[in-house]
Amino acid sequence: MEIFATVGNNGILKLPKTAFLCSRQVPAGVVLKCYDWAIAQREAGRCIISGFHSQLEKDVMHYLLKGTQPIMLALARGLKKRLEPELSDVLSEKRLLIITPFDEKVKRVTRETANQRNRFMAELADEIFVAYASQGGNIEKLITDISFKGKTISSFKTK
Repeated sequence: MEIFATVGNNGILKLPKTAFLCSRQVPAGVVLKCYDWAIAQREAGRCIISGFHSQLEKDVMHYLLKGTQPIMLALARGLKKRLEPELSDVLSEKRLLIITPFDEKVKRVTRETANQRNRFMAELADEIFVAYASQGGNIEKLITDISFKGKTISSFKTK
C-alpha cells in the first residue's frame, strides 16, 4: 500500500519507526503499562507511528506530545480538513507527519479502512509494538500475517 497524502515533515519517513498497535478493548492492567511505555518511548526520543484513534491510543499520543521526538499519525481515512490544536503546535515544530493511504473521498473510518491503515503502518515501521491483541481479533490476524517479514514484534508479555 502506498502513501496517498501527507502533511508535515516528510523527513520523518526516513527515521526508524515503531508502530504502536492495540486492540480497542484492553484489560485494565494494560492501560497503565501503555502510559509507562509511551513515556519511555518519549524519553528515548523514538519515533512512534500509530492511528491514535481509540481512547487508549489518544492517551498514548498525549504522553508522546509532551516530548520532542517525531511522531507519525496514520489516518484510516483521507486527510483531515482541520487539525486539533495540540497537533497544530507539533506540526509547526516539524516533528509531526500525518500520513494516509486513502484519498480525500474516504471520509469515515470503518473496520476495513482501520485494518488497511494498520497493515500500512506495520509495513512502514521498522518494529512493531503490540500493547494488546484480542484473541482472534484483527490485530492478532495482522501480526500473524506479517510476522514472516522479519520485523521485530514485541509486547508487554515479551519484555
